[in-house]
Amino acid sequence: MPGSHGSLTKAGKVRGQTPKVESHAVPKKIPRVRNYKHFTQRVLVSNFAGQPDSLGAIKAKRAAAPKFNE
Repeated sequence: MPGSHGSLTKAGKVRGQTPKVESHAVPKKIPRVRNYKHFTQRVLVSNFAGQPDSLGAIKAKRAAAPKFNE
């Protein structure tokens, strides 16, 4: 095995050089409103979050596909 990827004396170099930016307060939505929005997207519209090939999207495609009886 070769050594390590870079020396440990340089660890944290970039983070130390980055200027500190204060975060701004983001108001959270009321949980009832937020949950209703998620419900409409997930159940009523059948629009799953994430990538098109995510597990949730694949399951939704399978559920929406017509079932043929042979």
